[in-house]
Amino acid sequence: MLNVLARRKDKKNAVELNIAPLIDMVFILLIFFLVTTSFVKETGIDVTRPTASTATMQSKATILIAVDSQNRVFMDHREIDIRAVRANTERALAENPDGAVVVVADQQSDTGVAIEVMDGCRLAGASNVSLAAALPEGQ
Repeated sequence: MLNVLARRKDKKNAVELNIAPLIDMVFILLIFFLVTTSFVKETGIDVTRPTASTATMQSKATILIAVDSQNRVFMDHREIDIRAVRANTERALAENPDGAVVVVADQQSDTGVAIEVMDGCRLAGASNVSLAAALPEGQ
């Protein structure tokens, strides 16, 4: 009889699984992956880039300016006037002084517009201005 009472007490004191530390660890992993993930920046429009066999990847492109086939200029997912490229680039460089500027021009756009955009970026103080190109299909 004494043995039966002892077993009933043991069942009441059953082992419980505490999942609070597990939830904490899941949140820590989630925060770690969010902080270490690099997000891809886009220009906001579809541009057909010209191909170049000597094109290289630039890993530090923080300021993207797009020129579409109708010679419209886009920056930060909005259309800007070509005369405002300098002011917008100065603002972006104030936020990130080490930022590199990449001009993504459509192959149907005028060369003069791309040159004006690049000139505006250099006048704004950008030291690293480049023109985006795509690699040919075979490379």
